[in-house]
Amino acid sequence: MKRLRKSRANEAASAIGSPQPSGKATLPKSGALKGKSSRLWPWFLGFLLLISTFLAYLPALRGGFVWDDDSWTLKLSGLFQNASGLSLIWFQPTELQQYYPLTASTFWLDYQLWKFWTLPYHVENVLLHVLAALLFWRLLVRLQLPGAWLAAALFALHPVMVESAAWITERKNVLSLSLYLASLLAYERFRPWVTGGRRAATRTGARVAVPESAGHPRHAALYYGLALLLFVGALLAKTTAFSLPAVVLLLAWWQHGQIRWREDVLPTLPFFALALGLCALTAWLEKNHVGAEGPDFALTFPQRCLIAGQAFWFYLGKLFWPAGLCFVYPRWQPNPGAWWQWVYPVTAVGTILGLWLARKRIGRGPLTALLFFVGTLFPVLGFMNAYGMRFSFVWDHWVYLSSLGLLALVAGTARFFCGRAMVYGFALAVLVVLGSLSWRQCGMYADAETLWRVTLARNPDCWMAHDNLGTLLADQGKLAEAMQHFERALQLSPDDAETYNDLGFALARQGKLDEATQNYERALQLKPDYAKANCNWGVALARQGRLAEAIQHFERALQLKPDYAEAENNLGSALAQQKKLDGAIQHFKRALQLKSDYAEAENNLGIALATQGKLAEAIEHFERAVQLKPDYAEAHYYLGFFLARRGNPAQAIQHFQQALALATAQGNTALAESIRTQLKSYQPALPRSRTP
Repeated sequence: MKRLRKSRANEAASAIGSPQPSGKATLPKSGALKGKSSRLWPWFLGFLLLISTFLAYLPALRGGFVWDDDSWTLKLSGLFQNASGLSLIWFQPTELQQYYPLTASTFWLDYQLWKFWTLPYHVENVLLHVLAALLFWRLLVRLQLPGAWLAAALFALHPVMVESAAWITERKNVLSLSLYLASLLAYERFRPWVTGGRRAATRTGARVAVPESAGHPRHAALYYGLALLLFVGALLAKTTAFSLPAVVLLLAWWQHGQIRWREDVLPTLPFFALALGLCALTAWLEKNHVGAEGPDFALTFPQRCLIAGQAFWFYLGKLFWPAGLCFVYPRWQPNPGAWWQWVYPVTAVGTILGLWLARKRIGRGPLTALLFFVGTLFPVLGFMNAYGMRFSFVWDHWVYLSSLGLLALVAGTARFFCGRAMVYGFALAVLVVLGSLSWRQCGMYADAETLWRVTLARNPDCWMAHDNLGTLLADQGKLAEAMQHFERALQLSPDDAETYNDLGFALARQGKLDEATQNYERALQLKPDYAKANCNWGVALARQGRLAEAIQHFERALQLKPDYAEAENNLGSALAQQKKLDGAIQHFKRALQLKSDYAEAENNLGIALATQGKLAEAIEHFERAVQLKPDYAEAHYYLGFFLARRGNPAQAIQHFQQALALATAQGNTALAESIRTQLKSYQPALPRSRTP
């Protein structure tokens, strides 16, 4: 009995602590693992993981685009039109919000297949999430860790992962992690971490002894090249994959208790070089292109230490007790003068130090899991600027990769220190609860309005949610409610230029142009290089007939943002109203070069060409406008008008009728009355170019 207990203890140490050699190995008898059930069992478990994950994510599959999704879809539609756009995605880093060209290429392919139908986008994200879970399972089996499937299931169904899998813009997260884990699996084939009389895992997770020579020496170079290629793919999907070479060394230390130069470090040097290069590019773009600079990022080193300590415990807490999950968490105020805030970083460092001191007694496994957690989280712990820190210091999708080590530790510990029946029963209950929480969490991604309303229900002081919800409501014509949210956003964040701009836009829609310009002016005082505020101010001035001043603001917007299609279109409209049609046409064409699916620019270009008497060419642009935007009442009206001028009354009447139905449904009474007149007489005045 004592020998049995000792064997059991050593086995546990091997699983959750330092790997232990098992002595001389013997091959199993030929029929030991044969049988139909043993072959089908892994497939059943994999299928179960797939089905359970999709069931948990069903509410997300029906969702539309939400915040920031347009940065990777709608706003890139000009790049999605042809292969030249794909080339720009890869070779012009500033064309993208962040230089993740592999992720953007998947969206380019999505557009070719189903345009902006969101269901396939969500299905792909969930499939990539499931793939990551399956690869995680396989990696743990290769590392001979117990509870491998349980760890993968915890990862697949954990509600903290919903933000990565249900949010379309986080395609970068799920794609990068899948390639990251595939790279680790290929690297393990090149240089197995578990060696020395090791026990190899079968497909079912059972472990059998194999001789030390087992491996793939003939294919080592092939697996190394494959690992490097997959790692490059992971970096080009999202540079959070940078940690892979460090993780390789961490696993080598977990196995051997030391890191050897020739066997461990030398093969990782190309990986480190690639990681450092792409991380430097990402950091530069994050600051200079995305906007991770300014007062929100003016943090001292002690403040950043406090943020890191609190984030460490925050993420641990959410992984072990996923209650109160929120899209945007409250952004706490780090105060080095408050002694109690130092408890977070001190205890975090103390935990790591304690596991280091206890490694000989409990094994290196717990420390390895925690170092993996901290190391992969490091870029978003507060020591480096990430744009999301402007709104909150913690986000669920930032812990997507980092959670793997702790989940593996929990599952492995439970598997060894509890009986099989107890573990399976407990696991079933936990997975059902986690799946239910994920189902509930997915519901908030139904649409943008739902996302912001749920966020405000859980975090009422989120100024960013108030601002974005106000913008949505203003677009829906609910201006009174929108104004309430803008005012609340400014109470919470009185120096936010974007909120002043959004408030000004809502006021302009109400016809309060003087108040709108005051808010635009305030936005530019806070942020002088704010191109959008300049453009919106120009639109307000143009509506007041102050065309010369409006043109100055449009030109300033284009100086600040040369690829600003809306500013080009608005500048063209202002020039057209000054009868400078040649210049207007140049700007309309430039807007369409920048944004090929820009229906308003097509419509305005058609008006300008028609004014010059080029009716055939103008009609082509009106037809393109209604093709791009079928509910564009004004374009249908102009198309009908000029078709009538060209002697096509039947087609003209068809477009007038469409325009009348659309204008009536949209509440545009002035346009509807003009269309009724057209249907009677075909004798309208020549229309003017409109500023959207």
